[in-house]
Formats: sequence, C-alpha cells, structure tokens
Amino acid sequence: MDLDRMRTDYRRAVLTAEELGDDPVAIRALGQGSLSLVSQHVVALWFVRRRGFAIGLLGLAMALATAGSDGRPSGRFVLCKGIDEDGIVFYTNYQSRKGRDLDAMPWAAATFWWDRLERQVRLEGPTERVPEATSDAYFASRPYGSRIGAWASPQGFEIEDRAALERRFATARERFPEDVPIPRPPFWGGYRIRPVRMEFWQGRENRAHDRIEFRRDDPDAPGWRTARLAP
Repeated sequence: MDLDRMRTDYRRAVLTAEELGDDPVAIRALGQGSLSLVSQHVVALWFVRRRGFAIGLLGLAMALATAGSDGRPSGRFVLCKGIDEDGIVFYTNYQSRKGRDLDAMPWAAATFWWDRLERQVRLEGPTERVPEATSDAYFASRPYGSRIGAWASPQGFEIEDRAALERRFATARERFPEDVPIPRPPFWGGYRIRPVRMEFWQGRENRAHDRIEFRRDDPDAPGWRTARLAP
C-alpha cells in the first residue's frame, strides 16, 4: 500500500466564527433545551439535528495526551463522560499511567475526531480530580461487570498472563456479588480538564480548512480571545 498516494478531499461543511460565537462553553438555548457549544461539538448534536448523522458511543472517544515528571508524553483513547461549563470529564484508575502522569503534571490535551463529519475539536488545560461524590455517583451507574473490572484490574501494570487476570476477576466477583452494593475503589475516579485553549477544525476543499481557536490565560479568566488560524 502506497500511503503517500492516499488522498481525500473535505467537502461536507464549513465552520464560521459566527457559528461558534464568542464563548465556546457558554450555555445557550438551542430550541431543544439548553446545551453548551462544547456539547454540540463533542456529542455532534448540531450535525445530528441538521444533517441526520449519528455518531454513537465512539463519538465520545477522545485521544487523551499526558506527560509524566520526565516530560515524556503518552496518549490513549478514553471516553468523555461529562461536559459542562467547567470542562470535560473522564474516569480512570488513579494508579494507571495517565493517573500517575496527572499527579506529576496536572495538565492534559484531548482531541475528538469524527471522520464522517470531517470535524475535529482539540482542547488543553489544567486538570483536577472531580469531587468524590461525583465519582461515586458515576461508578454506581456503571454495569456490574464494569464495576467489578475497576476492582480487579491493576490498570497498566504488568500481569503474569490472561489466566491471572481472570482469577482477579473471579476473586472480585466473589467479594462483591451482584446483589450487594459495590463501593467505588479508592484508587478509581474522575478527572476534569478545564480548557484554556480550544480549537475547532472543519475540513475544507484543497486543504483550505477552517480552524478557529479560543484561548484564555486560565480556566477562571473571564472571556476568550478568538483567532482564525491558517490551515
């Protein structure tokens, strides 16, 4: 396969500064309830309503980039599980590599990409753990198997083999039968990225893409500076 010969042209949509407004996370009434513009893009509701596309669960997948105390970056996909004016929320094992990275350097970047929509959203900013009550509530909403998995898996650490993992799951199921409440593990919970920079990207013909950036000095600063970037 000659990768250097593969080409595509983007013709599905345009993106204007007027569409985004002056605050990418402000709550605005949009006819069917109030949704933030972040929600429109991250969940692609704007496209679902106006163009009839459905992105499904994978539309919530975001590439999360972190860096440890050694400055070396690492990336992986996680699911966005919360969107509000304070930022983007995801959940993980605090002792995983991303958790250790965020303890050492509480800053992250995330990218959403929807190929059918030819649209991308990037954001970056400081991170914080969500309140324990928020993590408790989300953990309680997860299916039984997912809650067992949180207890059973030493996420990201080396294990002997698949059989060893299955034994850990069996032990967790014995400890927490389906008919008893399962507490959230103390090493598992949510993080919030509080964006100080966001970029909305729409593919256009001839690589003349639309790129609109929002930037602020810190997540509590009022207002955003807006700029159109060269593709």
